[in-house]
Amino acid sequence: MEAEAVALTLPSLCEFVWVLTRGYKTDAVEVATAIRKLIESASVIVDRLAVEAGLRVLERGGDFADGVIAFDGRRAGGRVFVSFDRRAVALIHVTLGDAQLLSTH
Repeated sequence: MEAEAVALTLPSLCEFVWVLTRGYKTDAVEVATAIRKLIESASVIVDRLAVEAGLRVLERGGDFADGVIAFDGRRAGGRVFVSFDRRAVALIHVTLGDAQLLSTH
């Protein structure tokens, strides 16, 4: 079967990364390399900027989805990534900019 274009949605890539890293215990660097090879194809339609943001966080030991969410929030006009996840906040702050930890109190 041949396709002129293959669309990769951000939720499907988030799930792909989660399954490989958590389910199959694949190293995050290997996953990032595989995704970069996959999206290099001219026939792949994907939000490359959001994917790269997710990969930057993933390669620093964080969650790909957090990077995608932070990027998408900024693109929508948000200025600060906010989460209850201390590690996510620290990684987003280092890779993508302002991030703030919410308190449960």
